[in-house]
Amino acid sequence: MEEYKKKWSKCLDIIRDNVGETAFAAWFSNTEAIGYSVENNRLKLSIPSDAFFDQYEGPYYDLISGTLRRVFGADVRVNYEIPVIMDDDKARVSKPSQHQSPAIKNRFMQSLIGAVPSSGGRSEEIDSQLNASLNFENYCVGDSNRLPFTIAEYIANNPHKTEFNPFFLYGEVGVGKTHLIQAIGLRIKEKNPSARVLFTTLKQFQNLYANAAINRKIPGFINWFQQVDVLLIDDLQELSSKIKTADDALFPIFNYLHQNGKQLVFTCDRPPVELDGIADRLIDRFKWGITEKLPRPDLTLRKRILQFKAAKNGLSIPEEVIDYVAECATGSVRELEGIVMGILTRSITLNAPISLSLARDVMAHHLKKVERKTVNFDMIIEATAEYYRLTPDVIFSKSRVRDISDARQVVMYLCHKLTSLSAGAIGQKLNRSHATVLHGIAAIKDRIDLVKGLSDAVGVIEEELQR
Repeated sequence: MEEYKKKWSKCLDIIRDNVGETAFAAWFSNTEAIGYSVENNRLKLSIPSDAFFDQYEGPYYDLISGTLRRVFGADVRVNYEIPVIMDDDKARVSKPSQHQSPAIKNRFMQSLIGAVPSSGGRSEEIDSQLNASLNFENYCVGDSNRLPFTIAEYIANNPHKTEFNPFFLYGEVGVGKTHLIQAIGLRIKEKNPSARVLFTTLKQFQNLYANAAINRKIPGFINWFQQVDVLLIDDLQELSSKIKTADDALFPIFNYLHQNGKQLVFTCDRPPVELDGIADRLIDRFKWGITEKLPRPDLTLRKRILQFKAAKNGLSIPEEVIDYVAECATGSVRELEGIVMGILTRSITLNAPISLSLARDVMAHHLKKVERKTVNFDMIIEATAEYYRLTPDVIFSKSRVRDISDARQVVMYLCHKLTSLSAGAIGQKLNRSHATVLHGIAAIKDRIDLVKGLSDAVGVIEEELQR
């Protein structure tokens, strides 16, 4: 085996230890080292699709680049080979890593720490640290995330207006917070290339602060950040228990930028009031603008995300597979992306068409096994009545009022899906005939993707039942 392949195998071992078996199987098991130039220390990697390129240049960039530098040397560069036509080695495109070399990045960090104002009061052009693929066009929107998306797009199109400044976006891991705030930065740069936009994680901010403190250049550090037009800070929860950092750096930066009409955007895994160990005066400033939650995607949005990700990777996934995955994978957008890539790689590996059976196999390997609660008829009645704001008794009545009728048919559908009750047994409990229950189940199946709000109702009630 060539030496560079042995080194790449060592890299894979390091990556596996860091990401775990599930993520490794989805994103790294089908990547191969296919060439290496000793003269310029350039490694050529074969990857299955553009989606892998986006992941390697996005979420996994720091891990991959750090691992490569550790094994191949500090000046290693990467070229990605991506097939245009499967199994045709001649039909491939080559993409170099989009990121700056480590040397350039280090110089950027050094200049940041020692930054001083230019004669015009502003330093030179900065690296915004934005990922071009994390734009609004690649962001799927549905009823569950429409409000935070609309706010983000308004800010991006009107960066000098102050209605939503600061914008504090919070939500669970993997729901798309980083994508949304990066999209703000990208849109602002598209409309005004000279705008000084900076995206940074809180961890990176604190590391830079620590270096500035060691070098006794904190004033220069603060001054440098005060020169940006748009500051996007990701993962603010990392600031917890770092009071000195908040007081000494972020507080004056926030004040200066806000007072001068510059846009501030933060993401976090919780709202400001739940942050621990942060000075009250800083938390108060987070409340000056707007705080919005980015929820988990609802059923309709999960289907839309799966369809979008499939199309982006040139996949044609049958509707029944989309429905199955969307109903079972109720977690994050990241989880859905991993499943789509799992289906793609498994289909390629087995040279098999995408089917419900293949999807079930992928789901078994790519989702954490969760003990599903046992759901019974009474639980479904109670959850459905609560969602529709009805008393449980009216569901058993003969009323044909639309909400009551919908609730009754949702109960029939969920009993059929989540319990072992037969249509006849469901009918007995609801005082309805076997034929009426079958009609109710079929009616929900026919209407769930057509009637606005019905799929959301079914999804919300089902998720509540499984908690």
